[in-house]
Amino acid sequence: MTHPPQASGWPDPASTGQPSGPPADPTLPVYPQQPVPPQPPGYAPYQPPTDPYGGMKSDQGTAAYPPPGYPATYPPTQPGYGYGYPPPGYGYPQRKTNSMAIVALVLSLIGIGSCITAPVGAILGHVAIRQIRQTGESGEGMAKAAIIVGWILTGLLALVIIGYTIAAVVAVANSSSTI
Repeated sequence: MTHPPQASGWPDPASTGQPSGPPADPTLPVYPQQPVPPQPPGYAPYQPPTDPYGGMKSDQGTAAYPPPGYPATYPPTQPGYGYGYPPPGYGYPQRKTNSMAIVALVLSLIGIGSCITAPVGAILGHVAIRQIRQTGESGEGMAKAAIIVGWILTGLLALVIIGYTIAAVVAVANSSSTI
C-alpha cells in the first residue's frame, strides 16, 4: 500500500525504511520486547464478547461471562491496583468503634457540668481500653480521652469538696466561739 505524498514535503519514514521516532538514548537500558500472547479464535478486541451460555446477559448488555479461552478473574485486574491499594470506588473495610469508649467520653464530658458522671466515665474508659485490646476495635483514643478528662474532673471535684468542708469547719468554729 502506498501513501500519497505528504503536504509538508517531508518524506514518509515508512516508505524510506527509517525509524519514525527520535534517536535512542544510549544511556538508557534496552529491554527486549515481550511476546504478545496468542488470542483465541474469533477474538475481536473492540467488540463485546459473545455469551457462550446463550442468553445470560449482564446489565450493560454485554456478556456476563468471559469469552471462551479466557479465565474468569475476580476482581478485575487493573494496572497499579495489585499492590495493596484498593481500586477506585472501594475502600478498606472500616473497623467498628467500641461503643463503651463513646459512652465513656460522653459521660466524662458531661462531668464538666455535673461532676457526678466524670468518675463513671473514667472507669468506663478503663473497661473500654481492655475491650479494645481484646477485640481489636477502634476507639482507643476516645477511651484515653475519657480517662484523662474523667480523672481530672474527679480530682477537681475532690478539691472542691475538700474546700467546702474546710470552709464549713472554719465557719462552724468561728460561729460557736462568738456565742
